[in-house]
This record gives sequence, C-alpha cells and structure tokens, in this order.
Amino acid sequence: MDVPAIKKWIVFFIGILVAIITADWISNLIVTAAGISGWSRFLVSFVLYAALFFAILYVIERVTGIRFFGCGCSDDP
Repeated sequence: MDVPAIKKWIVFFIGILVAIITADWISNLIVTAAGISGWSRFLVSFVLYAALFFAILYVIERVTGIRFFGCGCSDDP
C-alpha cells in the first residue's frame, strides 16, 4: 500500500470538493448582492461559478503541487 499516493488522491478530491463549495458560495453571494433574477441570474451564476471553480483549482494546484490540469504528457512535471 502506497501511503503517499493515497494522501495525494485524498488531497486531490478534497481540493475539488473545496473548489465546488467555495465557488458556489461566492457566485451565489455575488449574484444575490447584485440583485439579478430570472434566467439572467442562472446564466451569470453559471459563468461566475465556472470561472471561480477553475481559479480556485489553479490556486490549490499552485499551493499543494497536486496536478489538476495535467494532460498526462511526458513534459508535465
């Protein structure tokens, strides 16, 4: 059993979960504060969520060194 690999996967999934929850919370907060309603609320919330989700994953990737956006190429560190 490879403990460092298990820890890496745990951090990977926790990082994704944190990104999902944080991005959802921030996007809902911004849309509510802006007072947007109807179908435009859905569209703005979705775009904000997507942008925040990938930004948060990028920050987690830089801080922890866990690769979220690797292509599996041989030149990926």
